[in-house]
Amino acid sequence: MQRLGTVVGTAQGLLVVRSPDDSVADPGTEVVDESLDRVGEVVEVFGPVDRPYLAVSPADGRSAAILLDSPVYAR
Repeated sequence: MQRLGTVVGTAQGLLVVRSPDDSVADPGTEVVDESLDRVGEVVEVFGPVDRPYLAVSPADGRSAAILLDSPVYAR
């Protein structure tokens, strides 16, 4: 399991995750929380190369408010 970063906000129905370094996940990568529950799927990578952002399409039934400031991981 690779740490993707921390959920820093939402935009247009997507979760915005800030990467801690220059490593990123490809679009289509499954995103999980610390309990290995499915959070969603990476749909886009954007922003600065040294610490990019990831746009994550949330899984059905996941509340964005609960995930704010939480770490997420790639499965």
